[in-house]
Amino acid sequence: MNRCPITYEPCGEDRYSARGLRQLSPRLDGLVDLPYSADEQRREAVLRAGRLSIQGVQPKLSARLKVGTRTFELVDRGGRFLLKPQHATFPQLPENEDVTMKMAALAGIEVPLHGLLYCKDQTLTYFIKRFDRAVRGEKLATEDFAQLAGRERETKYAYSMERLIALLDYCTFPPIERARLLLRILFNYLVGNEDMHLKNFSLITRSGKTELAPAYDFLSTTVTYVALGKKLEDIEEVALPLKGKRRNLSRRLLIDYLAAERLSLPIPEIDHTLSRLSGAIPQWKGLLRDSFLDESEKRTYLDLLEMRRSVLRI
Repeated sequence: MNRCPITYEPCGEDRYSARGLRQLSPRLDGLVDLPYSADEQRREAVLRAGRLSIQGVQPKLSARLKVGTRTFELVDRGGRFLLKPQHATFPQLPENEDVTMKMAALAGIEVPLHGLLYCKDQTLTYFIKRFDRAVRGEKLATEDFAQLAGRERETKYAYSMERLIALLDYCTFPPIERARLLLRILFNYLVGNEDMHLKNFSLITRSGKTELAPAYDFLSTTVTYVALGKKLEDIEEVALPLKGKRRNLSRRLLIDYLAAERLSLPIPEIDHTLSRLSGAIPQWKGLLRDSFLDESEKRTYLDLLEMRRSVLRI
């Protein structure tokens, strides 16, 4: 029996479930394989790089859904989706990012529509709907934290977690966003995402309110590095240092120092965040078991979760 790469639910002999297709479009009754192999997508990403505003380590493509032909079409402009194919060096990044984003949603973090697509070579490509476009395609005001901090792409790691907090003063309701920021920081610590640099946080203005943008680029880089043979103790835990540290973080540092002292969050708010994460962990485990990661990466991910939750004592 097949499992839908968008919803992870069983879908019999079909490639996608009806619910997964409806998430893309209520008029979509099927989806053909993306007519590009992973290697062809990577080449297209290089060729189109100068014409797109999308940058980063992972190859990315802009696309729009063509309901009539039941497929995604690559475009240089006006795409409502981003596609990320398999990486030439890092294994299973699409599968990793997809399940991690689903885990974020279960923790109460806002995420855009996302999922996996089958390609003509039977590899999986990750898709995510752009959150910086309004219903009719108008661009919403969005700035990443590197822009807000006056940093360039080359200096996106040259900052600290403490200084990151001050950027929330651009929000309409900074106290609300501080609690939301804590949830994201602790989530990324738990899942082993040590690449949350300045460009992976953004603010968006919607309906007259400026707030944290929906989450993106959430994946367990730690699981990927372990799959490549790196030792866990050699992998940093955060991209931006906290009290000068990037590894060996403790509950005291993350909760007493970051949450209570630097974010100035009341104890009930901190406890609510920890309870939310703790309550989601059993669901995360089920999601990981149903995911498209290979068995080795699933085991690494599950072991990492247990290790990190023991540090937070949740």
